[in-house]
Amino acid sequence: MRLALYEPDIPPNVGTLIRLGACLGVALDIIEPCGFPWDDRDLKRAAMDYGALGEVERHSSWESFATSRPEGARIVLLTTKAALPFTGFRFRPSDILLLGRESAGVPAHVHEAADAQVTIPMRPPARSLNIALAAAMVLSEALRQTNGFPAGK
Repeated sequence: MRLALYEPDIPPNVGTLIRLGACLGVALDIIEPCGFPWDDRDLKRAAMDYGALGEVERHSSWESFATSRPEGARIVLLTTKAALPFTGFRFRPSDILLLGRESAGVPAHVHEAADAQVTIPMRPPARSLNIALAAAMVLSEALRQTNGFPAGK
């Protein structure tokens, strides 16, 4: 299981997701360009000392990320435009959960490249959640389904 962020805008979200991945043993792919310098103070503050524990792979572009995808790994896009709730999706251990930019989501060609698209059901007029919260919710369900939580305390 992996998380992937498409051109993230907000350093604290990335830091939070680095920490989430480090705690749960889930690698994080960053698809650049980012909307901030990688050495941003807010990124480091949110990641805390988990930055060294997390597995983070940076990709220079969407194309670089797409060509490095492990064989058999599905890209599961979390999007407000999907009809299928994440709770009704059958996850696999090799899935890559992809989240778009906080300000704009992902472009059409990324939507089309995704193997599946899922959404988080919410009541109107709410439109979306913070990407770190959305990632945590969907990743938790994916790890539950695949028995992928680490054997910790």
